[in-house]
Amino acid sequence: MSATPGRSNVDHLIVGAGFAGLAAAIKLDEAGERDFVVIEKDSDVGGTWHINTYPGAECDVPSQLYSYSFALNPHWSKVYSPQQEIWAYTRKVAEESGTLDRFVFDTAVLDARWEEGLQRWIVRTEGPDGVQEYAARTIISGSGGLSEPRLPEIEGIEDFQGAIFHSARWDHDVDLAGKRVAVIGTGASAIQLVPELQRVVGHMDVYQRTPNWVIPRNERSFSALERTVFEKVPGAQRALRSLVYATLEARVPAFARFPQLMRAVELQGRRNIAKGIRDPELRAKVTPDYRAGCKRILISNRWYPALDADNVDLVTEPITKITGDAIVTTDPATGATVERPVDVLVVATGFYVTEPPIAQHITGRAGRTLADVWDDGGMAAYKGTTIHGFPNLFQIVGPNTALGHSSMIFIIESQVRYVVEAAKAMRRAGLAVIEPTQAAQDAWTAEIRRRMRPTVWQTGGCASWYLDKFGNNTTLWPGQTFTFRHHLSRFDVDKYDVEADHHSTQREAVNA
Repeated sequence: MSATPGRSNVDHLIVGAGFAGLAAAIKLDEAGERDFVVIEKDSDVGGTWHINTYPGAECDVPSQLYSYSFALNPHWSKVYSPQQEIWAYTRKVAEESGTLDRFVFDTAVLDARWEEGLQRWIVRTEGPDGVQEYAARTIISGSGGLSEPRLPEIEGIEDFQGAIFHSARWDHDVDLAGKRVAVIGTGASAIQLVPELQRVVGHMDVYQRTPNWVIPRNERSFSALERTVFEKVPGAQRALRSLVYATLEARVPAFARFPQLMRAVELQGRRNIAKGIRDPELRAKVTPDYRAGCKRILISNRWYPALDADNVDLVTEPITKITGDAIVTTDPATGATVERPVDVLVVATGFYVTEPPIAQHITGRAGRTLADVWDDGGMAAYKGTTIHGFPNLFQIVGPNTALGHSSMIFIIESQVRYVVEAAKAMRRAGLAVIEPTQAAQDAWTAEIRRRMRPTVWQTGGCASWYLDKFGNNTTLWPGQTFTFRHHLSRFDVDKYDVEADHHSTQREAVNA
């Protein structure tokens, strides 16, 4: 098959250069599948850890586990690594992998459509050189669930005259010293950035819709001796990694089968509140009324003391509107309104997790976008990775693959292994097209939903970003991570509809 003018042929088009996309590139390269291009909308590798540069940004998964199994890092400074350190790690891994020559940065996917006659995806991208087009045998999407910030739908927000930015798009040119700052949101990003801002702002209002369970962060720095042992003693770091992994996996029964065990976590949370906050009224405001684990459990030693500081107010009344220089709230009980002046507005309201934006740009076999298909029935994919109606599309960190207890890197590596095995199987059997059967996908989804019913995410009494508009948890994996890896340990071609390569003879003639 000859290339159309202005169109590049490539075996694999990888979307995203975060942990998922980088792992896919490295493992495909190692498997001899070297004809790939990685498209990244930002200017470097790292994904979440490249773009999230807000003050205090750190990981809440232990460093020893938040790294590739094939690229351990003996030089982590702390138990929980800061953003800059994680980004530097991904950059080092990328540089040493020998794959960066196939990365294209500052380039976004405009649209991808499946071409039946070509048995390929036609993908249009836009970057520094304008619009480019690829004919790709497969698309491997590593765009991530935390890639597109979600802005709140509040009346008048577009009229605000001060500086306004999302936590994931931090504006470092804005001087916050002495300013009146408002932070909307009290989730994972907010609990890290609020204590940092509290030190420098004149006054800060923190707007809380629902409190989270926040337990102590058992943080410490690694000593020089420990780092030397990790580097010089064979197996030492891998042994610690295994211990950390086992410790985190031991939490799964409380999340997935026996939510009542979460009372121990709630006790930790209440002690953390009592230690960090003096005012009984404020303590009541930050104490959740739902089971721990129903929403993401957060870790911090500084969040509650920051809220208790003299220059911080926690606001729990709903926001009615935003004006040019203030936020207006209304007390539901009395109807009384309060207008609080603001110089800088920081939005920490999360991401489009159950409605991934890239799905709007992918059009499958039936001429419908992935977003349309998922809008009808919710996010679903066979083994969280492949999708009926979208041949040769692999979604890393797809539906029901995220975790509430451990490191996503383990899941990413499991999925990448499955993708590589699929690519090998296609090559061996001369297959141009693989697509999970509807029956296989439906059975997988039904089993996920059955296993989800007793979990704390469904029974814990909260509304969370884990749930879609149908009330289904399409985000998390309801079990041990090693069971997920087992399910993806081989490419099960018997669960797929396949097509031979109609163009192989033509391609061989062109390449001769």
